[in-house]
Amino acid sequence: MVEDNNMQKKFKVCFIGAGSIGFTRKLLSDILTVPEFQNIDIAFTDINEHNLDMVAQLCKRDIEAAGIPARLVASTDRREMLRGAKYVIICVRVGGLEAFTTDIEIPLRYGVDQCVGDTICAGGLMYAQRDIPVMLDFCKDIREVAAPDCLVLNYANPNAMVTWTLNAYGGVRALGLCHGVEGGHRQIAAVLGEDIKDVEIICAGINHQTWYISVKVRGVEVPQSRILEGFMNHERYRETEKCRIDVMKRFGYYSTESNGHLSEYLPWYRKRHEDIPNWIHMDRWIDGQTGGYLRVCTEGRNWFETDFPNWLAAPPSAFTDENRSSEHGSYIIEGLETGRVYRGHFNVVNNGCITNLPDDAIIEVPGYVDYNGVNIPYIGDLPHGCAAVLNNSISVQRLGVLAGVAGDDLLLRQAMLLDPLVGAVCNTDEVWQMVDDMLIAQKQWLPQYAKAIEEAERRPRAVEPRYADYKGHRVPVKTIDELAQERSSGGADNRGRRQ
Repeated sequence: MVEDNNMQKKFKVCFIGAGSIGFTRKLLSDILTVPEFQNIDIAFTDINEHNLDMVAQLCKRDIEAAGIPARLVASTDRREMLRGAKYVIICVRVGGLEAFTTDIEIPLRYGVDQCVGDTICAGGLMYAQRDIPVMLDFCKDIREVAAPDCLVLNYANPNAMVTWTLNAYGGVRALGLCHGVEGGHRQIAAVLGEDIKDVEIICAGINHQTWYISVKVRGVEVPQSRILEGFMNHERYRETEKCRIDVMKRFGYYSTESNGHLSEYLPWYRKRHEDIPNWIHMDRWIDGQTGGYLRVCTEGRNWFETDFPNWLAAPPSAFTDENRSSEHGSYIIEGLETGRVYRGHFNVVNNGCITNLPDDAIIEVPGYVDYNGVNIPYIGDLPHGCAAVLNNSISVQRLGVLAGVAGDDLLLRQAMLLDPLVGAVCNTDEVWQMVDDMLIAQKQWLPQYAKAIEEAERRPRAVEPRYADYKGHRVPVKTIDELAQERSSGGADNRGRRQ
């Protein structure tokens, strides 16, 4: 049912990297759930025309079935799709799974065992190097053809480094968005035996390493010791969140993201291969499997064509409140356009919000959105140990951004040296050679490093990998038949997948 035309908002939203059925369709459905947004313009763009066409086909069917006048166009012409856009949503993976595979497999030969590889560590740093030149191209188009007040909502990883690039070097306004805080919030409510609506949190830090510095139940502060005890006694979490529980023991606060994510941001849990099984759980990729996220993304790509007819055969999406997800994007746009207040956790430039982290860093903190814009409250000092952990990661991120913008391979090598897990595993010669190997393997996505790659290709190898035969702690990629059986039983291991 279309609301009174006097209530309808008229603006354009452009999705860059729209060729993901699940994620793009969910975000669009969230936006169209807002009654005032049913007459907006939507533009999808992606470099993969085939995937883009399939996603657009499904979303157009959803719009037509809902009987609303929203207009959707899709094209590989990014600049045309951006023309006049007031909001731009970025959800791309530059280099796709081909590049992602090298993010995981090359460092593994040097002993750097990653579960995800999309934030820092060797994989996250190289991911940023691929993203940065592309993001700067996006920004040029946004500045030139999008609406003057355009707001960029970035879902692309590595979220902090990409959002840093957009704001500091792209000349656009950008927020980084992630759902990691929400997952930990649900876990804390569970270990306290409370309904999540009665548990209020303040979470502050940096993306994927944010700390739950305050937890209240019906307005009463909960001691951190009680939360730790709850996790240690929880039947499942005491097995699947061993790194997060150990970090809470040492630093006093629970950290966002999964066990698998956190394990690779720190120097303690994945540096000795024989110790890794003590800190991970093999049931789900997100609990720490080697290359776990690469596996489920590979399975998702392999399943894409098989699953598309299933999407078509299923009923169209209904734009209803009960179907609206908890992703921040639609609520931010709703707050800005309607004045309804929304509170979430956003990735923003620090600018003094967290006083013992650098002002230029991208932090993840509570924010409020309404007609007046995105408002970030003052946090002050984080607990000093927590801040020290984050300052290590921020130094790596800053070097990674500077390297990617300038095409400076020395800064990239220094970022790798200072990365907590890489530095715990590799000596300096190994880091230099690993960077050479990764630059050469990814040269088609690294135009800013053309000179450095030529030099790396000519240079004699300094060392050979010590762990060439090491395979890590893996689950094999499932076949199409196995995936079909898994999905029919409702057991798909796809948490967080945006491919």
